[in-house]
Amino acid sequence: MSAVGARRPRIGVLAVQGAVSEHEAALADVGARTSRVRVPADLHGLAGLVIPGGESTTFGLVAGESGLLHAVRARVDAGMPVLGTCAGMIMLASGIAGGGPQPLVGGMDIVVRRNAFGRQVHSFEAPVEVPALGDPPMRGIFIRAPWIEQVGPSVEVLAEHGGHPVAARDATRIVAAFHPELTDDRRLHRLFVEGIGMKAAGTGHEEDTVVGAQ
Repeated sequence: MSAVGARRPRIGVLAVQGAVSEHEAALADVGARTSRVRVPADLHGLAGLVIPGGESTTFGLVAGESGLLHAVRARVDAGMPVLGTCAGMIMLASGIAGGGPQPLVGGMDIVVRRNAFGRQVHSFEAPVEVPALGDPPMRGIFIRAPWIEQVGPSVEVLAEHGGHPVAARDATRIVAAFHPELTDDRRLHRLFVEGIGMKAAGTGHEEDTVVGAQ
């Protein structure tokens, strides 16, 4: 039995904006329970968190006013696993290239560039090879997508597009510039959930488990 099958981790989906229901469906498909996170108290008891796409500056402002940004940052700093897509990747970065100050969750040793592939009219789809997930390539949906400009030594690049990293992971975080939740390919969500499950099986604790490179 897989680690996920042995225990169904409860993963929060940040419900400030973005494709919340799509992430919930993807997580359910790979064996996780989900709950929506709107206020700091909703973080209690979670094994992991998903930060969806949307507008990263909007999330920073809204979550900052409610105290949610501080609460998420504290949990992430304490080791809670996080999956961030598009704007979620931006929120988990340690810095933004060529951009003004913006509230971030931070914690991942990457620097990203917002809207790196262009504005909304330049959104596109393209195959993305992710060697850690095997064949076939993922269907990458890039919507006002960022890319990663700098990668620290603790970060493993999972995928590139056009010569730029567009997916990466470290010990507790997985990020992607594209939107896997908008497709029927569940491999990235499965990688995230199985990492949580394997750690939980090893520690006996479902909460605050980590996602490590295999």
